[in-house]
Amino acid sequence: MKNSKFALCVVAALALAACGDKKPAPKAEAQKSGPAAAGLEVKIGHVAPLTGGIAHLGKDNENGARLAIDEANAAKIKIGGKEAKFALLAEDDQADPKVGTTVAQKLVDAKVVGVVGHLNSGTTIPASAIYNQAGIPMITGSATNPKLTEQGFKVTFRTVGRDDQQGPAIASYLAESKKPKLVAVIDDATAYGEGIANEVEKTLKAANIKVLPREKGTDKTTDWKAVLTKLRGRNPDAVFYGGMDATGGPLLKQGRELGMKAVFSFGDGACTDKMKELAGTAADGLLCSQAGIPPQAADRKFLDAYKKKFNTDPILYAPFTYDGANLLIQAMQKADSIEPAKYLPALAKIDFTGATGKIAFDDKGDRKDAEMTIFTMKGGKLEPIAIVKGGKTMTYDDFVKGTK
Repeated sequence: MKNSKFALCVVAALALAACGDKKPAPKAEAQKSGPAAAGLEVKIGHVAPLTGGIAHLGKDNENGARLAIDEANAAKIKIGGKEAKFALLAEDDQADPKVGTTVAQKLVDAKVVGVVGHLNSGTTIPASAIYNQAGIPMITGSATNPKLTEQGFKVTFRTVGRDDQQGPAIASYLAESKKPKLVAVIDDATAYGEGIANEVEKTLKAANIKVLPREKGTDKTTDWKAVLTKLRGRNPDAVFYGGMDATGGPLLKQGRELGMKAVFSFGDGACTDKMKELAGTAADGLLCSQAGIPPQAADRKFLDAYKKKFNTDPILYAPFTYDGANLLIQAMQKADSIEPAKYLPALAKIDFTGATGKIAFDDKGDRKDAEMTIFTMKGGKLEPIAIVKGGKTMTYDDFVKGTK
């Protein structure tokens, strides 16, 4: 009996084990993820500095792209007959060109079908060569150095203007409104900082304004006393700095501490409300430019959605990275494909109205008819005072009236 019972137990155990083997575990798992399996995974990369002195600008850019991705998923967009599930792969390039190329290759290896970024020209330019070799379209919402689109890469686009538009805009406004006779120009030795400083200097000299020999720092310089003491002895009427707010703020604060009365002016990298935090009361009266419309002039629907999602207002270029991500997505829809080679022609010819207005690209991938905005700081807040478009300057109030 004991043996019979034992035999029966063995048979039962074997039967159960056999049933267990036949259990369609993988099939059951597939059923759980049925809708996802039937869908289409679409990876889009985003790159910006998420650590370091300008991480706040990098996160702002990432937020813009992320909002576009989330809205696209909520819209249940279909491409090639399948529901597209978009995923944003965000990388930190630390504003370092070497790190930038490393994360660019990482995104290529991850098989992203498009990239929004990078933030800085110094990282965007070398990274663009990697995306070009892989045939992956990239759209920057903030890199303004002309060299980026002068390389002839057909996959490279930007939703903002260039430094050879922005530099003349701020330089001309400075010349016309403040009428300086002697100007000091400083840059942070990056592709962006040096590039925009060159354009400013060129425009000032063309207007017969004397420019002192160039002074330089780095994108990490926060002690400017030696440079400023040297300049104070020359008594310039105005100072222009090509660099970011993390270094521009200390420059302005220390200049005022040394008793300099000059008008301080900046490009878009230092055209943020953070200048108030970094320079204190010295920030009031500064002039600066942005390569595009100001954030507060972006589409109200975008501004409300951004505030609702992130509980803050966009700082600088989030509307442009939002448009960048949406441009990639719309081009895929037009081509009915997520394959870069198939949707790239649709992207190059796109006619799109986004958060920053009408967007179309020229043959180089630059935005046609890009606006430039001039700001001043009042009471610790940046206020737009003029818009420059097509070489013509109008007051910001007139621009707003014209868009209503």
